[in-house]
Amino acid sequence: MLHVTLRQLRYFDALARHCHFGRAAEACAISQPALSMQIKEMEDALGGVLLERGARQVALTTFGEEVARRVRDILRSVDELGDFARASQDQLVGRLRIGMIPTIAPYLLPTVIGNLTRSHPEIDIHVRETVTPKLLQELMEGRLDTAIVALPVSEPSLTEVALFSENFLLVRPGADQGTAAPTSQALRDMRLLLLEEGHCFRDQALSFCSMQSSPPRELLDASSLSTLVQMVSAGIGVTLIPEMAVAVETRSAPVSVTRFKNPQPSRTIGMVWRKTSPLARQLMQISEVVCRSAETLRAQHGAAAASRSRRT
Repeated sequence: MLHVTLRQLRYFDALARHCHFGRAAEACAISQPALSMQIKEMEDALGGVLLERGARQVALTTFGEEVARRVRDILRSVDELGDFARASQDQLVGRLRIGMIPTIAPYLLPTVIGNLTRSHPEIDIHVRETVTPKLLQELMEGRLDTAIVALPVSEPSLTEVALFSENFLLVRPGADQGTAAPTSQALRDMRLLLLEEGHCFRDQALSFCSMQSSPPRELLDASSLSTLVQMVSAGIGVTLIPEMAVAVETRSAPVSVTRFKNPQPSRTIGMVWRKTSPLARQLMQISEVVCRSAETLRAQHGAAAASRSRRT
C-alpha cells in the first residue's frame, strides 16, 4: 500500500514550482531540513528519484515531472472538494485566494479588502500580485480561486465577468501643463516610458500608439507605474497610466496629467475563475463587491480632482 501524505504532496508541489529547497521551505513555512526529509520519504514510498539535487537548485527527473503533473491534479481535486463544502453555505467562508495585476492592486485593493471584510466577515483573504500570465497559470492549476485582470483573457476554461472600464491618461513633465494632448501617432515620435515586458498594460499602451509592428524610436522600460511617473518628473520622457493610479502616483511628482481626445484609450477590468469552480455563485457575489469598490474609488478621485481644480 502506498503511504504518501497530502502534506508531502504539497511540499513536493512547492519544490517542483520553485526548484529550490530554501524557497520551497519558505513557501511551506517549514524548515529546509524538514522539507528535505519529507521529500526523501516520498521518494522512498514511490520507489523512484524525483529530483536531481544540485549545489544551489534542483531539477525534476523525468519521473519527477510526471509525478508533479499528477500531484497538481490531486491537489486541485482536494482543493475543489474544500470549495464544494464551502459552496454549500450561503456565505463564502474560509480562505479566498485572489490574484491581482500590479497596475490594479495598489490602488483598488485597500478598498476591496475593506468592503469584503465588512460584507463577508468570515473570509480569510490571501492576495497574490503578479502579471497576468502567472495569475492565469496559478488559477488554472488551482492555486488561486479568482483573479482581477484586464479583459479579455480568452481562456476557454475560465469564466470572465467584466467589472468596470477605465481610461488611460497621459503623464508629462509639469512644464507641459495646459498644452493639448498629442495624438496617438505623435506619441510614436516621443520618448515613451512603459512597463517592462510581461505587463498587459504595456501591450495596451502600445496598441493605442499602433506600435506593435514598428517599434518606437525611443522606448524605456520600468517595473512599476511609480517608477514611470518619477522618470517623467525627471524629464526623461512621457508615459501613460490607468486612471485609478493617477491620484496615488502623481501626488508627490511635479508632472502634468492630460486626457486624450475621444476615443480615449481604455481597458476593461474583470474577474476570472475556473468554469469548474464550485464557488462560482459566491465569486459572482465577490465581483459585485469589487464593482462597488471601484465606484467608490472613482467617486473619491473625482471629488479630489474637483477640489484641486477649485484651489487652482
